[in-house]
Amino acid sequence: MLELSRTVRFCVNDPPPAGADALGDAARDNTFAAWPPMRGLGRYYELDVTCRGVADVQTGYFINIKRIDQAVLAHVLPCIDRALSGQGAASGVPVGKLMRDMLAELQPALRGSVIRIVLRPTPTYRIALRSHDMDHVLIRQRYEFSAAHRLHVEELSEEENREVFGKCNNPAGHGHNYRLEVTVRLPIDKDGRTVDVERIDTLVNQHAIEHLDHKHLNTDVPQFAGLNPSVENIVMVIWGMLVDRFGTLGRDAALDELSVWETSKTVCTYRGPAPAGTTH
Repeated sequence: MLELSRTVRFCVNDPPPAGADALGDAARDNTFAAWPPMRGLGRYYELDVTCRGVADVQTGYFINIKRIDQAVLAHVLPCIDRALSGQGAASGVPVGKLMRDMLAELQPALRGSVIRIVLRPTPTYRIALRSHDMDHVLIRQRYEFSAAHRLHVEELSEEENREVFGKCNNPAGHGHNYRLEVTVRLPIDKDGRTVDVERIDTLVNQHAIEHLDHKHLNTDVPQFAGLNPSVENIVMVIWGMLVDRFGTLGRDAALDELSVWETSKTVCTYRGPAPAGTTH
């Protein structure tokens, strides 16, 4: 069984002049950027569509990616356009209902093969819906913090520490601009709404970022007393800081996954219980 994902970039613009074709009058000169393209100050989105199936023996295709593009343009754009035009600024868009509507519209066009869609309204913020769990969305948001640390194990000799950790064993420590990605599973209520991302931002900032940002992890953060602040341990410590904090967002709201980037080339992801001694 194969899973094929396609990212479709598109813009939702103001209504075109009377008599103009909303899609057909725009040349497809740069579909890599977005199609329809941006006009004035429209809204830009990216949608990841993941389908599951078996490849055709003759063509090697499971599904033609052009078919996914066409399905998104034909069915997803109208869903978003209706949601945006039908809601006042005060009430907001019922995101859970929108995600359900988009997935439901895509399924017939893609032979019922869609297992997941991910909408990216901003570069840091993603909303996912899985076909096997239509009562919840996964909201993923990114954060950053700056911190210093020293990689050093007391049980090892100075020479052994230098051999294992190299420059990262510098006695004065060294710093990183860390990126943190938090994924929370949230219920969709009876009105099709879910939790706004700023409520997640508040909890993450209060219970994690404020305790880590501009700190020396070895000396300023109690969870690292006796715990080497490797990126592996950092992501597990943050899990311990956050795992019990999202119950206020819904009856079965829960932390789903964490990722920490130590550099642009090194990321560690964790899902599971917090190790002993890493909570606060």
